[in-house]
Amino acid sequence: MQPTVVHTRPIESVLATNKLIRNTYILLSLTLAFSALTAGLSMMMAVSHGVSLICSIGAIGLLWFVLPRFANSAAGIGLVFVITGLLGFGLGPMLNYYAAMNNGGQLIATAFGGTAAIFLGLSGYALVSRKDFSFLGGFLVMGFVVVLVAMLANIFMQIPALSLALSAVVIFIMGGFILYDTSRMVNGGETNYILATIGLYIAILNIFTSLLHLLGAFGGDD
Repeated sequence: MQPTVVHTRPIESVLATNKLIRNTYILLSLTLAFSALTAGLSMMMAVSHGVSLICSIGAIGLLWFVLPRFANSAAGIGLVFVITGLLGFGLGPMLNYYAAMNNGGQLIATAFGGTAAIFLGLSGYALVSRKDFSFLGGFLVMGFVVVLVAMLANIFMQIPALSLALSAVVIFIMGGFILYDTSRMVNGGETNYILATIGLYIAILNIFTSLLHLLGAFGGDD
């Protein structure tokens, strides 16, 4: 009689995954709080759209060209705060625009609550189900590139309906990235909590801004 063989994950692998997830969510929480602080500072300073654009471009440059080189060192943590701080500071003009509406505070709060619900729901599902969503990677990247090209084209076409449609698509795509990134942590596709944090942060930021755009268009009093 052949003995029954039970395949289990090594305890070291389980502990490493749990540590990765814990560190990612701790760093994500801290960077979101810091980003909210810099966004509030930007609103109080009433920075211009030009300053906002410079901050965003600087953050993207650091994200693409600098962070990967320091992702395995303590300097990477500092870079994450610099990047998220710049992105938060760049939100000032947009937030001031919506805050100036009669129900602006409610719109911003609703967008924040909706973003939190989307993130917690999708990330929680990926954590609990432990499903592998790696198959989404190619579709998500392709979809994001198409949306980016359409957004650039709409700068010249100025079609409001297209802008709203793209915001809705961005929410779906970024929701997919949340499933994808969380799944990679759970299933060993991502082992660096700094890179995992920045990936989830970018998804959350895009969901928030897109949701606020939609709420402002359909629920604004102005």
